[in-house]
Amino acid sequence: MKWLHYLAYLLLWVGGLNWGLIGLFNYNLVESLLGSWPMLIKWVYILVGVATVYVLFTHMKDCKVCSKK
Repeated sequence: MKWLHYLAYLLLWVGGLNWGLIGLFNYNLVESLLGSWPMLIKWVYILVGVATVYVLFTHMKDCKVCSKK
């Protein structure tokens, strides 16, 4: 399941970077890279959302900092 954690973490970076670029420069990186494949853009957004929910629910047991008491 380590690969799932890494994939979710990577997708959170993609989502965070994309939202930062949209907020700062009104530039959508995902649409710029995948503009000719609208269905793939939709899947990237869905995967970023699923990754966020996954990390929200599994973060405490996976994180070395947060799991220490």
